[in-house]
Amino acid sequence: MQQFAEEIMNDPYRWLEEVDGEAARAWVAERNAQAERELEAQPGYEALRARLKGILDSKEKIPYVGVHGGLCYNFWRDAVHVRGIWRRTTLEEYRQSAPRWETVLDLDQLAQAEGENWVWSGVAWLEPHGDRVLVSLSRGGGDAHVMREFDLNACAFVEDGFVLPEAKSDVAWIDRDRLFVGTDFGPGSLTESGYPRIVKEWRRGTPLEAALTVYEARPDDLSASGHKDSTPGFEREFVQRQIGFYESELFLRRGTQLVQVPKPLDANAFTVRDQIVIELRSDWQPAGLLYPQGALLAMDFERFMAGGREFQLLFTPTPETSLDGLAVTKSALLLTILDKVKNRVVELRHLDGAWQRREVAVPGMGALGVSALDPDASDDYFLTVTDFLHPTTLYLMQAGRDEREPLKAMPAFFDAHPYSVGQHAARSADGTMVPYFVVMSRDTQANGANPTLLYGYGGFEVSLKPFYSGMTGAAWLDAGGIYVLANIRGGGEFGPRWHQAALKGQRQRAFDDFLAVAEDLVARGLTSPRHLGIMGGSNGGLLVGAALTQRPELFGAVVCQVPLLDMRRYHELLAGASWMGEYGDPDDPAEWSYLARYSPYHNVFPDRVYPRVLFTTSTRDDRVHPGHARKMAARMLEQGHDVLYWENTEGGHAGAADNAQTARMYALTYTFLLRQLK
Repeated sequence: MQQFAEEIMNDPYRWLEEVDGEAARAWVAERNAQAERELEAQPGYEALRARLKGILDSKEKIPYVGVHGGLCYNFWRDAVHVRGIWRRTTLEEYRQSAPRWETVLDLDQLAQAEGENWVWSGVAWLEPHGDRVLVSLSRGGGDAHVMREFDLNACAFVEDGFVLPEAKSDVAWIDRDRLFVGTDFGPGSLTESGYPRIVKEWRRGTPLEAALTVYEARPDDLSASGHKDSTPGFEREFVQRQIGFYESELFLRRGTQLVQVPKPLDANAFTVRDQIVIELRSDWQPAGLLYPQGALLAMDFERFMAGGREFQLLFTPTPETSLDGLAVTKSALLLTILDKVKNRVVELRHLDGAWQRREVAVPGMGALGVSALDPDASDDYFLTVTDFLHPTTLYLMQAGRDEREPLKAMPAFFDAHPYSVGQHAARSADGTMVPYFVVMSRDTQANGANPTLLYGYGGFEVSLKPFYSGMTGAAWLDAGGIYVLANIRGGGEFGPRWHQAALKGQRQRAFDDFLAVAEDLVARGLTSPRHLGIMGGSNGGLLVGAALTQRPELFGAVVCQVPLLDMRRYHELLAGASWMGEYGDPDDPAEWSYLARYSPYHNVFPDRVYPRVLFTTSTRDDRVHPGHARKMAARMLEQGHDVLYWENTEGGHAGAADNAQTARMYALTYTFLLRQLK
């Protein structure tokens, strides 16, 4: 262990952590040139890139909207609007096949006029139905952004309005003239994770330096933030201390006082009119009654704050079901339930002191998404329906009814008729059955020779559900490939228990699950190691990095995207400290002992044979440091392994800042996979 510790301290590639260091950027340029020279010269690359860009730029895509003040707002990118336009229309016009849009903000024009590389990061609305928003713009696509007040009536930025410089800010409206602000106020104002530690109330017309401090979190907390429930008649202000990724404290602001909301630390809690709704991540036993992990509870908010604990159960999980989402309309709660990794929707109404429920008649296969149009004034909501082979459809529905009005449908970007979808399960090392989806041609032969791409994530309680992807269909299925989506532990497919089964010292279970799915694909004769590739990004990059180093003989190619790989230093790089609740603390010897066993950067060796790897990342990723991918590639190259490395100079954690960059990135990726696995 001493020799191992010395190696950690004497990491020879620390210089690659200097994101914009001259030597590091020169290394990146050299590696990029090699990857581009090889992959862009392959037959079919340019045609694939053009096809993918055509899919991304298609004017027939669904223009998803959010409704504010009775108008439908949409952010849109295509070949003409490269950076994008923010636009709006009426709901009646949106119902038309070719709506007439009013441009609110043209990001291409703004970037050109200001000489900035602006990437859209969204807006914060003044609710309810206010005429102001805070527009967030990032330089190159990172998480840090500039915030500027915008007038929706004048379609212009507000002169002398609220403006925040570039930072990982968290801002919410209190009213037209006051904001909750968490930002970089100077030394000591950020947590060790790089997020706001201090929440202030900022009044219009006053300098930021004069803002009133409302709350200060600890430096080793994840963040602090403020928000307002602006529901008419139920207005309340809250402050949240985010202790870690899964633990938080919530405070009700009454005048100048903060009163703690007595929820469990690891539970999510929010108000819906007169009710408090609590989502449990662990069993909870208040007043002698046991409520199970993964349950959703509700009761009168004021009675709860006064000490009452008479909850009503809105959702109780089973071994095969979990709560996947929640939307609020004027008179209902809409729960999206995952049932064997397929969605259904349950409607709840609070009538005469009790919650009444009914199943909503929705399609029974694939993934469903629910979003309310105006939770204060309407029972209308949008329903999205999608699966691997059917283009996503957007419907308009109303609480209390099952009728669906089709609004928009994505075009078919590939012919799905030759393909089928199956759901299977693999037995992991500890006996747990792990489900996975397989998308393949109906004519596929079980001869072990089919190029197969296995995708996984397995972390942060993120659920991987069926989805329609024109790019996957065009680039992979149409090229003869099999696509596999694994629902491994660490994800949220079966609720908190599925996630917590692979936390910290149990992380190997996620890797074992992924490897079990790979082995099951081979055992079924669908593929063989020579033709089996794996791909994952972010935490999924760690997953495929661990699979690469633990079972290199099982795979023919690896695509490792914006990954974590150096688990000794991840907590010291950018937002890494915020993930210690997921992975553990490398500075704690007991926790480093298990991190060291799987940290990919510390478990790759010169005397082992590895499949070829393509690492991709972004210079402007200010969430997962590009140094992870840089150092891993450098170490493997030094050891004599055959790897390719490609780093986009923009794009943040998404890896690309516009459609052209996205098309190029995935054309390089699928060209690599097809070359290695066919």
